[in-house]
Amino acid sequence: MREAMFYTLVSGIDRPCGFKETGIRCGLCPHECFIAEGGSGRCGVRTHRKGILEADSYGQISSLAYDPIEKKPLKRFHPGSTVLSIGTFGCNLRCDFCQNWKIARQHPPVVYIPPKQLVEMVPGDPRCIGIAYTYNEPVTFYEYMLDAGRLARERGYCNVMVTNGTIQKEPLLQLGSILDAVNVDVKAFTEDFYRAHCAGSLEWVKQSVEILASICHVEITTLIIPGLNDSPEEIRQLAAWLAGIRRDIPLHLSRYFPAYRRNTPATPPGTLKTLAATASEYLDHVFLGNL
Repeated sequence: MREAMFYTLVSGIDRPCGFKETGIRCGLCPHECFIAEGGSGRCGVRTHRKGILEADSYGQISSLAYDPIEKKPLKRFHPGSTVLSIGTFGCNLRCDFCQNWKIARQHPPVVYIPPKQLVEMVPGDPRCIGIAYTYNEPVTFYEYMLDAGRLARERGYCNVMVTNGTIQKEPLLQLGSILDAVNVDVKAFTEDFYRAHCAGSLEWVKQSVEILASICHVEITTLIIPGLNDSPEEIRQLAAWLAGIRRDIPLHLSRYFPAYRRNTPATPPGTLKTLAATASEYLDHVFLGNL
């Protein structure tokens, strides 16, 4: 058992049936879930047991691979290198187009790997620069990422996070002490999209991007879904906002394919090329992915 960080015991929560309930308020992400005894937050992996919030996915590895760094995608961070990529299970968003739903929304087979053992799995090959926390949402296995990341940093390895950016400011700043590079998935540039298709908020993600850009190397990915977030004006607004932080932040426009609960046909390649031209009016580095 690993106790989770960032939670408080609360009492006196009024319920419709008239009684007051005692539970835990999780403070890791902006959802701030109230979790009754025996329950879990919307991420599905932070569980209230006898007054303690436990991190159920700690070290429970569902996915592991040695990847090119460009696959994260990170195009301008140690290009040509590789990274040990790991994921667990769970997610704090509910995207209806999730590409990794089998580990984000289900409990897949896992193998327990303690942080020290994980760091020892980074190969001696000088091309492998460290560990990437990815596949499902790393914020949900925050404590594991922090523990492994500190050990990795002691050995001179890099720590990379691929995230949806849905995290509170304080935990993000603490995590920033071990991060070298982050790819943030900005799923669209409207609040309506986030509410309707992700059960999240664009403003939460924007705050994370702005904080991370002052801490470490940052790149952005947007999955372009036909009819939902593929208008040139929306991408123009996204690119202009990023340029207001720094023009040299790379933007990856990625091709969508049907997945999970969405069967919209795949994004036409021509759409991506048009949007890339729009974004390039504001940003120095625009890349196309999934083509």
